[in-house]
Amino acid sequence: MGGQLMSVFTRRTILAATAGAVAMAMLPQTAAAQGETIRIIYPYAGGSTVNGIIRKIAEHMSGTLGQAVVVEDKPGGNGIVATQSVALGPKDGTMVLVGASGTLSLNSLLRPNLPYKIEDFEPVGMMLKGPLTVTINVDTPVTDMKGLVDWAKAENRPLRYGTLGPGSVTHLFGILLGKATGVETIPVAYRNNNAQILDLLAGQNELNFSTPASLIEHEKAGEVKMLAVTTEERMTNLPETPTVAEAGFAMLETSFWDSLMVPKGTPKEVITRLNEALNAATQSEEIKTLMAQNSLLSLSGPPEAVNEQIASDLDVWGEIVRSEGITLN
Repeated sequence: MGGQLMSVFTRRTILAATAGAVAMAMLPQTAAAQGETIRIIYPYAGGSTVNGIIRKIAEHMSGTLGQAVVVEDKPGGNGIVATQSVALGPKDGTMVLVGASGTLSLNSLLRPNLPYKIEDFEPVGMMLKGPLTVTINVDTPVTDMKGLVDWAKAENRPLRYGTLGPGSVTHLFGILLGKATGVETIPVAYRNNNAQILDLLAGQNELNFSTPASLIEHEKAGEVKMLAVTTEERMTNLPETPTVAEAGFAMLETSFWDSLMVPKGTPKEVITRLNEALNAATQSEEIKTLMAQNSLLSLSGPPEAVNEQIASDLDVWGEIVRSEGITLN
């Protein structure tokens, strides 16, 4: 009898000790996100307008969470270096990725040897999105999208448009525009945005799809004509520029975007906490005003909104990538 009691006591002790060890092992995942510095990994070089806005968002999140939130720039490999590092990072909310249309949607469509998958991440929430523009040289004799299509067909020659390289949003959008309007287009790749804008100003290209922020001063100076923006609503700092839907080409609605993502397996309560802090930041008047000044839309909502955006990208851009047979190494 004494041996049986001892055996029962021993088993209970072991079970209790095991349960305690499991509980302790689980604590750091939640505690880390509430006490340690949260690193937001930006997958490109710093210094851009979007990078500056994300740093402001990080400041707001830090105040809400009561802990340090910092942005680390980690450029390399078209965003692959940073994205892969987060996919392999800790699953406790302390390492967060700025997930973008390029790093997630386009890389997954274009690069068969990509060292990560979209499924390697859990969404935290959308941060922002912004439009491309349909912009032409000031000497082009048209004033709206329909006029551009009619003029291009009358010219009976392909229209040249600047891109940021094969597989970029600007490259794919030019193909989309050509398919939607029946106008033949030819991409011309540039190393940076300034170079392609200079050639637009010089009349070397007929079309440009850069963001409003990079063209707005040229528009104000009367050096280019911005015919439309590609989001579903007008930009507050470009109230006279119609959307592509208003111009009669709703099939051209698209945008680039940024979100926050964490590695797959991060606890749900950590994601919820980060989502609430992100939404509080993007809903603040300071952030909304800052984004509007730079022709961006401030977004908020549940984590699932990121999945919806990615699904839309894979549908729209996937069709073009497959039909054109575009792949990148």
